[in-house]
Amino acid sequence: MKITQTRHHWIAKRALTTPGIREVAERRLVSLHVDVFTDLSPPSRVAERREHLQALFDRLVDAYRAAVADQPEAAAREAIHVMANADFFEHGWTELMEIPGRELPAHFERHREFLDEHGVSQADPLGEFRGEPLPEAPRTTEKLRNPTYPNAEPGYADAVYVEGADGEVHVGADRPEPADISLADIPRVAPKIEARYDVTPSFTDGDATADG
Repeated sequence: MKITQTRHHWIAKRALTTPGIREVAERRLVSLHVDVFTDLSPPSRVAERREHLQALFDRLVDAYRAAVADQPEAAAREAIHVMANADFFEHGWTELMEIPGRELPAHFERHREFLDEHGVSQADPLGEFRGEPLPEAPRTTEKLRNPTYPNAEPGYADAVYVEGADGEVHVGADRPEPADISLADIPRVAPKIEARYDVTPSFTDGDATADG
């Protein structure tokens, strides 16, 4: 999978793992991801998927925190993307997938240690992170008979590919966190990220502070 990694992702990692701001960061990032993936859904399917996606991304934030505790950020984030795509595949939501279904096994194999540790499989994409059952949403598994993946980028199943802010693609997830990452950057960068979506709560609503 090709993972984009910019300063925004390092700030998000810091926010999601810092007591006092992590709860607001989680709500904001879950809201953003729900908006992104409902935008990719057919309009007739948005309402029926929203609650499921909300719960799914809530659980995936917990999975991200577990993954990033002992893995490079890009590798941890890719593992969480793989879990999300497995859920989409199980539901037949091929239009939401970022990788083709045929590449899921290769991605699972590369992240086998983390996924096995937490009981995650293609049949159970959340494993121990599931908690209570997720809200049901209609499946479109008929799309799996002759699947198309309009939003997937194939051909990156053998490693973590990290595309930086300059557009250069680096193979491997070993780039170190920049030394100057600070939560004080949030008021400056958040509006740019949130401009396209109606994210609630926003980091700029005055309900969170960042001390750096």
